[in-house]
Parts: sequence; C-alpha cells; structure tokens
Amino acid sequence: MATHFSPAEFSRRKSEALAAMAKGKFDAMLLFAQESMYWLSGYDSFGFCFFQCLVLTSDGRMALLTRSADLRQAQHTSILDDIRIWVDSANAGPAHQLRDLLADLGLAGKRLGVEYDTHGLTARNGKALEAALDGWAQLEDASTLIPALRVVKSAEEIACVREAARIADVAYEDALKIIGPGADEGDILAVLQGRMFAEGGDYPANEFIIGSGADALLCRYKSGRRKLDARDQLTLEFAGVSRHYHAALMRTVVVGPPNDRHVQLHRAALQALTAIEGAMRPGRSFGDVFAAHAEAMDEAGLREHRLNACGYSLGARFTPSWMEWPMFYAGNPALVAPGMTLFAHMIIMDSASGTAMCVGRTYLTTDGSPEPLSSLPLDLPVVP
Repeated sequence: MATHFSPAEFSRRKSEALAAMAKGKFDAMLLFAQESMYWLSGYDSFGFCFFQCLVLTSDGRMALLTRSADLRQAQHTSILDDIRIWVDSANAGPAHQLRDLLADLGLAGKRLGVEYDTHGLTARNGKALEAALDGWAQLEDASTLIPALRVVKSAEEIACVREAARIADVAYEDALKIIGPGADEGDILAVLQGRMFAEGGDYPANEFIIGSGADALLCRYKSGRRKLDARDQLTLEFAGVSRHYHAALMRTVVVGPPNDRHVQLHRAALQALTAIEGAMRPGRSFGDVFAAHAEAMDEAGLREHRLNACGYSLGARFTPSWMEWPMFYAGNPALVAPGMTLFAHMIIMDSASGTAMCVGRTYLTTDGSPEPLSSLPLDLPVVP
C-alpha cells in the first residue's frame, strides 16, 4: 500500500463516520464522492468518471465496487481489501452488481445513505441506482454526512495544507520574476505548474485561472493566451496542492505604473480582508464572515463590483473543483471552528473602468485569530 496517512488517522476517520451514521440511523453508506473514498481509505483515482461506489456498513466493513482499470489502483493506494469489479460490456449493469454486493453484506431491506451531491454520481447513474434498489432497500440522501466530518482538519491533514501553501508561495514568486511587458501567459502558467511539480505537488482539482487586460476581470479559466502590454493587469488564482490538499492564492499584478483606480481598489480589498479576518473566528457563522466582507466593500462604494460570495473551505479535492463545503455567502449558518482551512478571496471587478483587483489567501482557523498560511506580503504587486 502507498497511503499518505497513518493507520491511526484512518481509524479515527472511520470511527467518526460510523458515529455520524449511527446518529442518522443508517445501516450503510453508499459513497460516490472520490473525496469521501480518499478520506476513508486512501483510494486515489480519477476513476470516478465511471460508476464506482465505496460501501461502508454500520459495523465498519468497507467494500469497493469499481472497474478493472482501478483494481490495482485501489490495491496500491488504499487500505481496502474487499474490492469488487464490475465488467465493462455492451450490457454492463454496475448498479445491479452493486445490489449483489450489498446483498452479500446483508443489506437487503436496510436504510442506506447515498451521496447524491457529487460529480461521482451522474444523474443517469443515480437513476440506475434507484431502479436497481427500488423496493429492495431504503435510500436516503446523505450527501452532507462525510463532508461535514472533513471540514475540520486533523494534524496530518493540516501538515498537507501547510505544504500546499508553501508550494503556492514559491510558485508565485517564480512566476513574478517573468511577469512584465511582453510576457506570455502560457509561459507564466508553465512556471506556476512546473514549480508545483518540482516541489512534489499534485495537479489541482481545477484549472489555474489567468487573465490579463480585459480578461483580468474574469474569475474562471478560459482557453486562449495573450502577451502582456507595457501597461497591463494580470489576475492569477491558483492553488498549491499536496496529497490532493489545496491552499489557494489570488493576486492581481499590475504591469507598469498602477493607475489611481488600481490603488483605490487594492486599498478596499485589504480593508475587506482585514474585516473578514476579524469575523473568521470560532462561533461566528460563514454568513457573518461574508457580511463583514460585504459591509467593507459596500462602504467603499463597491457593491456592484463585488461578488456574492467571498471564499470557501479547502481540503482534499478531485476534479472538477477544489472548492469544498461550506462557502462564505449571505446567511450561511455553518459555524467556523478551529482546524478549518479556509480560502478568502477579495475579488473586485470594475467593468466600468476595466479595472480588476483581487487579493486572496488561505487561512487555518484557531481558537482566536485565523493564521494566514501564505507568507507572501499583501502589498500591491507592481512590476515595471
């Protein structure tokens, strides 16, 4: 086995999952989220683009149903020893083979929690699952059970996030050296990703975001590259990744002398960041953190230029997104607790003037003030 965590860590995670299952009165969980499989067993694969399911029973047994391509992947990366294979064929029916597995585990007629809210269970496969188990077992949506356990990180997980943050910092510092007039966005991306791999990091769960000129106002990746002008703006949002654990970082870099609007928006972004740091404390809600962000932005006259969310939890994630539950948005009642790794992004997009300004970094929550995991300064980054 080539797992990244100790036996004690996996034992703790399973115990927490079983306790949550007992509270929810589930006889078993049908786990389709790759993050849940990785967290519980170490199983590391992108095979979730096909039908696969990890079953966890209330007495602690685990069994994985997957394809032959992932048999050795599961044997090598996980603590699992019960691995079943569904057979690729013109008439393949993995949902029915899952029912056979469940029957072997004595789960006929039992109450089964299902992870519906995941990219690992398509609508088509979800319908096939329900058809195969209709009248055979009781299915209940339990999509939040494992994510709620994963949001507070253990010491071993925090070590991974700290390493991810270190990787993000050094990658950004390397990229900053080549940012300037005439720099190609493709070269900048190559430096960022290349340094990540050179430092032992992993692929991120979604694409790095890069945009210059008018595209600096975007907060999504899009295809196409350009070279920077003598006076330009470049927005970068990316994450360092270690053992699939993410630490995101965001900056708008000004090429050439910054204009007055860049300076104004940067000042407002820092004020909002300071405000959310004051609210990112145990007992406060994720909605409270967003409210601090919104109040600071709105007082600066930026209501139409800000977003309706200002960050989210980070952890071990798989494509297509590195975001995990919960998120900072209005009224979110989820509570901040020590041991969370949270990304806060101050994104300002002034379309009227064509000016972008973004500042973001990942924090570790504590019993008091949150700890920034990036060591980079928050000064306005300007390159000549």
